[in-house]
Amino acid sequence: MTTPDTHPRIVVGVDGSEASVAALRVARSLAEPLSARVEAWACWDVPAGYGVYLAVGIEGFKYAAEQVLEQALKEAFEEQPPFVHPRLVRGKPGPLLIDGSRNSLLLIVGRRGHGGFVPGSVSSACVSHAHCPVLVVHAPEEGRPEEIRQQDS
Repeated sequence: MTTPDTHPRIVVGVDGSEASVAALRVARSLAEPLSARVEAWACWDVPAGYGVYLAVGIEGFKYAAEQVLEQALKEAFEEQPPFVHPRLVRGKPGPLLIDGSRNSLLLIVGRRGHGGFVPGSVSSACVSHAHCPVLVVHAPEEGRPEEIRQQDS
């Protein structure tokens, strides 16, 4: 029997955005022909100014990331494929995903930007510093000219 660790790995950054849900779907379509496993990473951390309140606990931040990850997986797949493995990772998404790319076949992230024209800081950092190829996925309607969207309606 083959363990998941013997298959090449595709890491997907998941933040709950439409683009990250689309990234999960793209990862699924690539994983099967490549015999790869998909690791869906939701990164979480304690906000910088929260240090004073640490006595309250940090579990709420982890729980929120877990909920985002679960919801994204539900949106992406009717039934979660057995080769998709969710992971909660503590830290800042950019550095964590870049580090996770070291032993990966591919890193897939959603494109988030300001006003729809500028790539997000995490996707930009990943494209610039990842140790494997990076695929940046747009949200389903993002980047499509208005006249094409109207024709599709």
